[in-house]
Amino acid sequence: MMLRVGIGGFGAIGQAVATAIDAGMEGFELTAVSAGNRSRAEARQANFRAPAPVVSLETLATRTDLVLECAPPAVFEQVALPAVEQGRIFVPTSVGALLPRMSLVDRARETGARIVVPTGALLGLDAVRAAAEGTIHRVTMVTRKPPRSLAGAPYLVENGIDVERLAEAICVFKGSAREGARGFPANVNVAAALSLAGIGPDRTELEIWADPAVDRNCHRIEVEADTAHFTLETAVLPSEENPRTGRIVAPSVIACLKSLTQTLRVGT
Repeated sequence: MMLRVGIGGFGAIGQAVATAIDAGMEGFELTAVSAGNRSRAEARQANFRAPAPVVSLETLATRTDLVLECAPPAVFEQVALPAVEQGRIFVPTSVGALLPRMSLVDRARETGARIVVPTGALLGLDAVRAAAEGTIHRVTMVTRKPPRSLAGAPYLVENGIDVERLAEAICVFKGSAREGARGFPANVNVAAALSLAGIGPDRTELEIWADPAVDRNCHRIEVEADTAHFTLETAVLPSEENPRTGRIVAPSVIACLKSLTQTLRVGT
């Protein structure tokens, strides 16, 4: 099976995935990309064996079987809606932007589309999904990030919280995963994925800390369920190109795509 892939957003994640496909990722063909800067997207494919045409976000789905979204959250719908309407496989990395748009899931059932969320930086997502087959009593997540990766988040701006010159760690947010995704749309996609795998965005508890002592994105997750009680910890290096996302996200997306065509698939 060969899947034609369109990538909406050609930054750190999109380019890494495109490079892997162009290098010969079995079962996949890059057929379109979209980016805010067309000339830059074309230049980033200069050494590709088969450069893909740069098209608008809205037309990605017309050229592909699978649409990968790795664009700014503000244009999420421009990528997601056409993919779902045309019955494509839709792979979002801006998972937080999916939470207020769960009607897309209902529409996907009608059109035959599939929405596949990559694991990203969430260690143990399989365990959370397995626990959700029984009863999960509580899920909490504490995220610590370098202050520069949080700078400019809408929640911080609205509440006048300055994280630029911190001498020690401060808790900048405490609430639900849904509220966190709204206030930090570029920072807590991992919390959104956790909530979808477990007990939902309103019951998943989230704390976000700006910590000048860390140089990576640190997540500690605790799950209490009738089948198990487990704690998960990850410390992911930020992407050099975009400190708001982890370096592991692009490899996670590549692994997610490969699982769609592999004969042997390991994991839930």
